[in-house]
Amino acid sequence: MADIKRGSGLRPLRYALWALVVLALVGLGWFQFVAPRAGSGSLSDAGTASLGRGDYRLAATDGTEFTQATLQGQPSAVFFGFTHCPDVCPTTLGDVASWQEELGEAGKDLRVFFVTVDPERDTVEALREYVSWVPGVVGVSGAPEEVAKAVKAFRIYARKSPQEGGDYSMDHSSTLLLFDRDGDYAGLIGYQEDRERAMASLRRLLES
Repeated sequence: MADIKRGSGLRPLRYALWALVVLALVGLGWFQFVAPRAGSGSLSDAGTASLGRGDYRLAATDGTEFTQATLQGQPSAVFFGFTHCPDVCPTTLGDVASWQEELGEAGKDLRVFFVTVDPERDTVEALREYVSWVPGVVGVSGAPEEVAKAVKAFRIYARKSPQEGGDYSMDHSSTLLLFDRDGDYAGLIGYQEDRERAMASLRRLLES
């Protein structure tokens, strides 16, 4: 009887330990899957010095090549999305258009790049039409392996999500990454960021 009592006394502790393990796994899953897409407005300092650095070579809708060197010379904002995106991408492009309007002449040096995460469907021609309503936004696409290199270089989350009928959508990060004139990471603007905070980030970038 004494042995049975000891076992039953440890049972609540065992349950508590298992609960902690489950919570830790749930937390890890949120950090790896949800957090990269949500765009909280900040990135860990670890590894940001190399953000955007890589040997990717993509084609831009303005006829130029998009590489690591493209980020140098002028302040840049880089967003990853796709033309079949139902909400995040058109909303972000709308925000960009609104910010550009408010910045006016002060924002003339800002370059905005829309890099596809869906190169199978998003040709340069398709992207050119998709971004044409937002002045100054340059679409970027290329071979799937080159897009994969860029996704890795910018530490972007991107995953194909199967849909009914054999179609698919794309899950992807929703943040706008900012780079200074030297091509160095300078911060980010989260999805549907407060307008005042977003404008302050852009003005700091342009003044740096």
